Amino acid sequence: MSFYLRRIAFYLITLWAAISLNFLLPRMMPGDPASIMLGKLRRAAGGRPLTDEAIQTVRLLFGADKTTPLWDQYLAYWGQMLRFDLGISSTRYPYTVVSLIADALPWTLVLVGTATLISFVLGIVVGGWVGWKRGTWLDHLVPVTTLLQSIPYFWLALVLVAVFSVQLGLLPIFGGYDPFSFPGGPEWSWAFISSAAKHAILPAVTIVISSIGGWLLGMRNMMVSTMSEDYVLTAEAKGLRPSRVRDRYAARNAAIPSLAGFGIALAFVVAGSIVMEQVFTYPGIGKLMIQAVQNLDYALMQGVFLVITLTVLAANFVMDLIYGIIDPRVRTHG
Repeated sequence: MSFYLRRIAFYLITLWAAISLNFLLPRMMPGDPASIMLGKLRRAAGGRPLTDEAIQTVRLLFGADKTTPLWDQYLAYWGQMLRFDLGISSTRYPYTVVSLIADALPWTLVLVGTATLISFVLGIVVGGWVGWKRGTWLDHLVPVTTLLQSIPYFWLALVLVAVFSVQLGLLPIFGGYDPFSFPGGPEWSWAFISSAAKHAILPAVTIVISSIGGWLLGMRNMMVSTMSEDYVLTAEAKGLRPSRVRDRYAARNAAIPSLAGFGIALAFVVAGSIVMEQVFTYPGIGKLMIQAVQNLDYALMQGVFLVITLTVLAANFVMDLIYGIIDPRVRTHG
């Protein structure tokens, strides 16, 4: 019980620190979203001066009232967060940050989450088999997948686009769906799901090819190490079936470190694959974050960073709990 209490206290303190930093950092940066919006309004007004009431309204709307003490702003920020109010985007006004994140998040979760799961399962299964059959031709899979993992994301994505989209014309080049077939935006229909799935193939393949090597190599090395443990040798000496020794004794224990790594990988699913989403113009969180940084949309940047931070902390917390259940040694020494 003390292990779980320590982990809960640790993550609560980390959560408070992350939210506090998320509040302070934008206020330490030059400029603010209100100034950006005021500049847009002045350009729209043809250079005519804005009224004091309009300026004050914009500053209040974007949380840039300089007359309010910082501590009061901090307390108000916590109140907004508890109401799920992350502000209004200055570049996509009048859309709220919550609505923009809610539109982009499902795309990233489905694409990056599914690709990460496929990469993990393939890496663990193939890596365990390679480790079990060490010294055979299967060992050649390790340098091949490691080489593919070392290829930069954007270069691999561009190669896949050049081959399967430009030359062969089999798959679409960019976007999350066909905008000509669905001019009104995303809709729930089998035709839309088919279009979205077709657009997700190349980005998903890019993620799988670029990440499977790490899972395969890690599982293969752990499998080789686990097979020399006393409990595996004892199981073999008892005359148990090789498949049972492999699955119940060697692979089960060899997969524990990879399971912890998978939890961390899942935590960063929400962050998306920024380079991949930018190359394919995929409407996910990664692309939304790039747009926020390019347009100095502080409210949107703050909201995206906060969602990513909370997701990483939550995923790591859950994996800590699961890891404590799987491996009792963690509860004793953690």
